[in-house]
Amino acid sequence: MIGNRITHRTADGVRIPGTWRHAFIRNGGTFYLTDLVIYADGLIDCWGLATIDEFERKLRSGWVATGLREGAQASAHGLASWRFAEPRTWLTPELLLAEVRDAIDELNGRPDSTGRCLAAVDVFLADRTEENRAAARAAYLAVPETRRHYALGDMDRKDGPLQVLVAGPGGVTDRRPDEPVSQAMYDEAVSYFEERARLIAELPSRVPADGPATPHAPAVHLPQTYPRQRVDNPGKVALRSDYPAPIDIDGITYASVAHAYWALSVADSTARAAVAVADTAYAARESAAAATRREGWEDARGAVMTTLLRAKYAQHPDLADILLATDDATLIYDDADSTFWGDNAGRGRNWGGRLLELVRSELHAKRAGIM
Repeated sequence: MIGNRITHRTADGVRIPGTWRHAFIRNGGTFYLTDLVIYADGLIDCWGLATIDEFERKLRSGWVATGLREGAQASAHGLASWRFAEPRTWLTPELLLAEVRDAIDELNGRPDSTGRCLAAVDVFLADRTEENRAAARAAYLAVPETRRHYALGDMDRKDGPLQVLVAGPGGVTDRRPDEPVSQAMYDEAVSYFEERARLIAELPSRVPADGPATPHAPAVHLPQTYPRQRVDNPGKVALRSDYPAPIDIDGITYASVAHAYWALSVADSTARAAVAVADTAYAARESAAAATRREGWEDARGAVMTTLLRAKYAQHPDLADILLATDDATLIYDDADSTFWGDNAGRGRNWGGRLLELVRSELHAKRAGIM
């Protein structure tokens, strides 16, 4: 079945989200194991993009194969090849097509067959007529068999309570086709759904024990700038490492965090001193780049930057106020010269922003008297 696998393609400069599953393509007499990629705009990549109707025709024709022939040649694109011996498959063209349709619904934030089934169950539970039960049962049967076990998100009970509920007293389930549903079994299933509804209703008000997982403040972007002097109201530009905010480190004053960072990266003491007094942070970086780097610098640079940021905001309370004013926002730091420190439109690792968030958390803790 299709899981939470994430991919995308770009069309006319627009990112189209997608997901994928394994499938066999039959080309000639060989079955090729490949990735069937489903996109939110309804296109499916099965060795070429196809609409949902075209995909269905490829399924019916056997190009996208759900039936595997005994003794047929199979290949995994340079990884391995083999012949099928006693092949077994759980898919049919109808099942795979239904899974793909569900995936497209999910990618677009629409209710899939499982969502429609659970909505029909809610209607039945609110008004328990046989007509509504029949509608719920039809919606359940419309869920692909490969996905029914997961409908309730309960790996212990799977879809057992759902089968009992839509079958009703005297009906039968797939699990126990020879044993009619008793009133006790049915009452237990109803109780299960009532408890499930209660827990779902509580979800919006339930907060994880350690607090929310995501920030409530909007993200703050710190674009690449080249500040040359301090100003009275610098705003978020003051959060950049190259902002002119002198810091004292072991008795040496550096014009900015960037000056200190680049100076400390240099092995030779004479070259280090030259970096420290460079006119600008840019000049400090260029000077350091021309010198020999300290051994092990790449492994130590994160700790060094953390120490320098702590010094900056401890020695400049006005700038600490600016950092604290970002609340719990994600800080997106751009650095034209580094995909390690910069986010750079998602292409970098954003350590510049992440360490600022760490120091901000420490400042919050100190002001709250926690540390």
